[in-house]
Amino acid sequence: MIQLGVNIDHVATLRQARYPNQPDPGFSGGGEPDPVRAAHEAELGGADGITVHLREDRRHIQDRDVELLRRLVKVKLNLEMAPTDEMVAIARRVGPHTAMLVPEGRQEVTTEGGLNISAQRETLRGVVTALKDGGMITSAFIDPDPRQARAAAELGFDVCEVHTGPYAHAFAVCGGDMRRPELIAALDAVARTGDTIRELGMRFNAGHALNYHNVQPIAALPGIEELHIGHAIVSRAAYIGMRAAVAEMKRIITHAAR
Repeated sequence: MIQLGVNIDHVATLRQARYPNQPDPGFSGGGEPDPVRAAHEAELGGADGITVHLREDRRHIQDRDVELLRRLVKVKLNLEMAPTDEMVAIARRVGPHTAMLVPEGRQEVTTEGGLNISAQRETLRGVVTALKDGGMITSAFIDPDPRQARAAAELGFDVCEVHTGPYAHAFAVCGGDMRRPELIAALDAVARTGDTIRELGMRFNAGHALNYHNVQPIAALPGIEELHIGHAIVSRAAYIGMRAAVAEMKRIITHAAR
């Protein structure tokens, strides 16, 4: 059965807009909205996992959030992280269920592309070993490119999450018209990469820029195990609440997967 991992980074984005540069914004009773409480609501809505990205510049999620989430979340916790010594040390100390390696740029609003595994083999090999020794499932966020999937398998990753940003862009440009060749090509690129991931014995996940309109074709791909969705759910939650927004997305992807 397909699973939904809910990314709650942008709950923290809203909090940090009011409480910037505070490593523990909840200490004095302030700091709302609290992403830890949002995770609880997401669980009640049917989330199978909670995802957070602890960025090097701490622009939204803080160390305090990760530590509390690991203690309180009842489903699996997925920590997105850059492959740096600092982040590896934090992951080994906190012990999330999954550590997902992503590229990170200081000026980007959100992650803009997949990890170039082929160009960082030796560095990433040591990171994967350290995370696995710490008891974590290791995941790579990759562009829809079978070559990157093969490189990930070579380094021992357990999971590849395929970057669906190009597909989401094509969907928006085409207005969701699934007969348009550019949209067909973008979806096919995700599907072909997914086939390679599964053939190599890894888990096939996907995420980035998925929303309530474009998610169904991705959820219907053969063998896909998990979708990670954040901004669309948090945005919807502003109107109907986190619990209802998660439940709505879960219904859509479950129906599409069937």
